[in-house]
Amino acid sequence: MNKYSKDLLDFLNASPVNFFAVKETARRLEAEGYKRFNAEDKLISVKAGDKFYVTKNDSSIFAFHIGKKTLGEGGFHIICAHSDSPTFRIKPNAEITCEGGITKLNTEVYGGAILSTWFDRPLSIAGRVIVKGKDAMHPETKLLCVERPILIIPNLAIHFNRQVNDGVSISKQKDMLPILGIVSNTLERGNLLMNVITEQLGINASEILDFDLYLFDTTPACHAGVHDEFISAGRIDDLSMVHAGLSALLTDTETIPEMTKILGIFDNEETGSQTKQGAGSPFLASIIQRIVLAQGETMDDYHRSIEKAFMISADNAHAWHPNYSEKYDPTNHPMLGGGPVIKFNAAQKYASDAVSAAIFAGICEKAGVPCQRFVNHSDVAGGSTLGNILASSLPLKGVDMGNPIIGMHSVRETGAAIDQEYCIKAFIEFYKN
Repeated sequence: MNKYSKDLLDFLNASPVNFFAVKETARRLEAEGYKRFNAEDKLISVKAGDKFYVTKNDSSIFAFHIGKKTLGEGGFHIICAHSDSPTFRIKPNAEITCEGGITKLNTEVYGGAILSTWFDRPLSIAGRVIVKGKDAMHPETKLLCVERPILIIPNLAIHFNRQVNDGVSISKQKDMLPILGIVSNTLERGNLLMNVITEQLGINASEILDFDLYLFDTTPACHAGVHDEFISAGRIDDLSMVHAGLSALLTDTETIPEMTKILGIFDNEETGSQTKQGAGSPFLASIIQRIVLAQGETMDDYHRSIEKAFMISADNAHAWHPNYSEKYDPTNHPMLGGGPVIKFNAAQKYASDAVSAAIFAGICEKAGVPCQRFVNHSDVAGGSTLGNILASSLPLKGVDMGNPIIGMHSVRETGAAIDQEYCIKAFIEFYKN
């Protein structure tokens, strides 16, 4: 157990869904002197030492600490991660009232969740509610998080499903609908969810226009293991990397860095990144261009800054699972507690190559932390991440890496407490280097 892993638990508990992860990130940035910049406003002047951040869609956030060298002169160092995790989204007209007044909610799966891990958990809802504003083009957004458990996705008893322990298919539309409660009177019928929302926000139902609401497990993040060496929590992928990048950025906010430091937290990585707030969007590239121009430089300097920059794409990696060793590459399987993991893929699903891997390994060595490597077992298909997607709009040199975890995309994942410290120390060295 260390101060970094303890703070990670607080960060995870404050971030039940992407919108709250961005809110908590912004809160911590502002506490260290960062100012919010509205992308609609003109960016007239940017000088060394300026600290600001900008958000997109309330679910992605980008922070900048401007260096002594202009971007064209010195380039920049950027750490990227993502705010979203697999979950369930509540559909419109969600309430389904069954016999006995039992009400369940119609949901759809977001991302590649391990569905079975969501059964019989104390669940709740969080996200944003859109309410009437001054006119139709300017609605207002209110964040909502119901902290107490109000939902459960109940399993079917083994007496009705004798094959449940032999592996059964799960229907997302039938088996995964959560129970909200029992209607107690006719006025509640069809209004159970809306009543929760209005009571939580203190508004009338007539004010509500729409919402983006998701499910989350209310069980707090915690340490586990005989020595408290593990972290057990939801959304470790990828909020642990958001936390690591943010912690490194905020380690020294008073000293003006030689080159600009950027933290980029994207949304929708779990569904392909092709949104205005995702890594496939030109939004970050446009902000960097505007900074270059506000420094009195030209578009040629912008392109020079890209060539001089380096990116760390931080997304958790697969740790070796002691019960499934056959799933892993025989010579490249990272261990919990073994430090940050550089990810390679011959099909170029990761941004890492020999040059970028050598650079990151050198950073780890200078920071005094161990470094591991991950390659998929050649008979097992692997995933991808945001590094190469971002490169489609920003052709950056960079490395794909992440802390090792077990049970990726389970409702609760398992990591090592020491790895959070290792990763933050490496990121601090990267921003300093």
